[in-house]
Amino acid sequence: MSSSLNWTDYRAVLFDLDGVVTPTAIVHMRAWSEMFNAFLESWDGEGDTAPYTDADYYAHVDGKPRYDGVRDFLTSRGIPAPQERVVELGDRKNDAFNAVLERDGVEPYPGSVLLLDHLQALGLPLAVVSSSVNAPAVLEAAGLSDRFETVVSGAVATELGLPGKPAPDTFLHAAEVLGATAAESVVLEDAVSGVRAGAAGHFGAVVGVDRGVGPGALTDAGASVVVSDLAELVPGGAQ
Repeated sequence: MSSSLNWTDYRAVLFDLDGVVTPTAIVHMRAWSEMFNAFLESWDGEGDTAPYTDADYYAHVDGKPRYDGVRDFLTSRGIPAPQERVVELGDRKNDAFNAVLERDGVEPYPGSVLLLDHLQALGLPLAVVSSSVNAPAVLEAAGLSDRFETVVSGAVATELGLPGKPAPDTFLHAAEVLGATAAESVVLEDAVSGVRAGAAGHFGAVVGVDRGVGPGALTDAGASVVVSDLAELVPGGAQ
């Protein structure tokens, strides 16, 4: 299957990173699970302390800035979420993620590299737009730092005062840096919050990449195209 997208209709392509270009979403999920379950086991205050699950990740954490994910999950369990606790737990998760990344490294999805090669051959400028402050380190570990003209990471968003996904501001900023309007740009996202950001920004196309959340959820969030692998977006790249 190949996508109906005609890449020559667009002037910029904006990629989420974790779960779209690299399988670091799995590393993030493991780090979140270890951190939250350790916290829940030790928490003796008010709220629901049932074990954290992958369903919690998709519902409350996936695609969001780290501290927003902590706050939203705690709130969903009825656990008080003062800023000090939110920051502490978010920093614990970040330490766990970096330890795994340094130890194991990361390999990009082959289908994603195939699409990057195709878009590079077309001369389209590319950006990474990620809620993670670790995006530059992940790109370096994956050997992809030279593929993107700009990287709008969580750190960049904080520095510029841009609200995170599902707000469209980080994607809009990346498009502007690449010299394109939203209507001239394509967003590629695997998280519901990211797809919502693309839809809210009225981008020319919003591609939902189904790495586990489900095609229905991505379509409902506003994806105009849903694929399971980015090779499907390359003519002849996937059958």
